[in-house]
Amino acid sequence: MPLVPPAALAPLLAAPAAILGAGVSGEGARALLGAFGAASALYDARGAEFTAAAAARHRLVIYSPGFAPDHPWLARARAAGAECLPELDLAALAWRGRILAITGTNGKTTLTEFLTHALGRQGVRASATGNIGRAFSALAAEAGGGDPSWVAVCEVSSFQAESLRHFRAEAALWTNFAEDHLERHRSLPAYFAAKASLAARSERVFAGSSVRRYAVQSAAAVPGRCQWVDTEGQAPDPALAGTVFADYPQRENYLLGAAWWREQGYAPAALAAAAASFRLGRHRLARVAARGGVTYWNDSKATNFHAVEAALARFPAPVLLIAGGKSKGGDLAGFAGRIAPRVRRAWLIGETRHALAAALAVAGVDHVVSDSLAAAVRGAAAVARPGDQILLSPAFSSFDQFRNYEDRGDQFERLVRESLDAPAAVVS
Repeated sequence: MPLVPPAALAPLLAAPAAILGAGVSGEGARALLGAFGAASALYDARGAEFTAAAAARHRLVIYSPGFAPDHPWLARARAAGAECLPELDLAALAWRGRILAITGTNGKTTLTEFLTHALGRQGVRASATGNIGRAFSALAAEAGGGDPSWVAVCEVSSFQAESLRHFRAEAALWTNFAEDHLERHRSLPAYFAAKASLAARSERVFAGSSVRRYAVQSAAAVPGRCQWVDTEGQAPDPALAGTVFADYPQRENYLLGAAWWREQGYAPAALAAAAASFRLGRHRLARVAARGGVTYWNDSKATNFHAVEAALARFPAPVLLIAGGKSKGGDLAGFAGRIAPRVRRAWLIGETRHALAAALAVAGVDHVVSDSLAAAVRGAAAVARPGDQILLSPAFSSFDQFRNYEDRGDQFERLVRESLDAPAAVVS
């Protein structure tokens, strides 16, 4: 039986809806519109062009996060009189359950997965969705809109947050804030404002130390009822020993989640027990292999400066670093200066390799410009000595040379195994 379209959308669905973007969000939107019994047409830069004539055929336009608010296609849709909604808004209008929103420069995927896991152990029906790789619209379609007790633990990126109108969360957890996505938002204040727009649509906000620090330094407001959580420099917690949250940077995620958990009335011991059984997703500072005293680490998900700096802080001695990729803007010179004491030599790949080489040269970091990830792995392996750590932690997005960060991490792991010529059984 089809879902009943929300009253706000029903009149607009008399004509087929337009969907801009053929990725995960676009496919999710098409599934949900289909569940409403509504027709839709998909437009994508690699397929059908959204022309002025096409815009005139639609009264509702749903767009993916990759479309900035000033995208020419959205301007065309608005000029034709269409209602334009981000995919997350479409899903929120259909969702009958609860929404817990997770955002931040780093850590949001881990916190989304962890709280989904912890809630499940409490007998609460919870689903991880949003920017985590499963569109909220797809979840709403599959769940028939959900029920009042079902919790959508929704990871929300700045791209998704900046244009929201109908999305409402009972709480938003904002892990941290650091320089990122300036190719889209153009300035740090604009990036902060995009994140803050999610807080404005949440009944309660829990925000970490770096969010507060930036807010104070820049006199930027965090809307709504905000509880500041001290997520930095906390003493080790014996209850977390042996878990992924025993050390920073993952400890930061746990402390923020624990603040929300306590307010919900759940026992702290139950969250610690969930931490003991939780496993990180792949490509997050994961040990790939060790041979001859040299250890290889895959941190392909580190797509910004803050994530790389957090990874480097985990190692007691300077590492052999593989970095580079597609630029997202930011202060490259500042980044190079901050990591200089923690990098013995760097192999640089991708679109940013030459710019990063220039910045590292000024910072006094030994480096090699590599034509490929394979050349970088071979080069690092050739000079590594017992006790060395070879770390892939790119600091940039993967879309210049790879399908996504998962593809980049998978290729790195394959190349490591090939360089070691080791059977999979001895690679951990």
